[in-house]
Amino acid sequence: MIKHHPNAAILKDFVDGNLADSVSLIVSSHVELCEHCQKQVSMLTAQAADSVFESDTAGLKLSDSEMDAFLSDDGEFDFDAIDQITADLSQVVEVVVEAQQETVSNTTFTIPRALNSVARKDWLNLGKISRARLDFDDESHHTSLLHIDKDGQVPCHTHKGFEITLLLEGSFEDEMGVYNKGDFIWLDGEHTHQPATKEGCVCLTVSSDALYF
Repeated sequence: MIKHHPNAAILKDFVDGNLADSVSLIVSSHVELCEHCQKQVSMLTAQAADSVFESDTAGLKLSDSEMDAFLSDDGEFDFDAIDQITADLSQVVEVVVEAQQETVSNTTFTIPRALNSVARKDWLNLGKISRARLDFDDESHHTSLLHIDKDGQVPCHTHKGFEITLLLEGSFEDEMGVYNKGDFIWLDGEHTHQPATKEGCVCLTVSSDALYF
């Protein structure tokens, strides 16, 4: 069960397109896994659409010639004319993007669809920790896939900037709690922790600066 989510302000900025690209990428990946946040994003998107529609149509008035185009000879609305400029939704084809899977150190996990078009560099291994940088240019932000093998841990550290972690597979724990697949964790310089995993885990991470060990 997912217990850790982006807060309401982050989801609002995500819908409004106000997040850095890398942060938007990891929020999108969480939303893909989380039914709760899917509902929140749908609601915020509908509210944003309503707001835009209301502002765009405020004071809108059809001219006489535009109105005549929709009226039949008897002064009633000509629904055939309306149908001619309305898309036939029955012809809309839904494009389904298939999920990709990847294996690292005998762990197979699903790549979030948001990452499908993002190039991934080779995995670099250091003991029980493997990292694959994403070839994703977003100013000073660094985006990576991180794998920690069974009974592995990351040295105790804090953060000069922020670090966002999305758990894609497995679980880990630190001084603040236990995290499972789908959990979204945002930490900064106020937090010091030492993540450790018994079963192994794969995470998507975004950091704005170096870690401080």
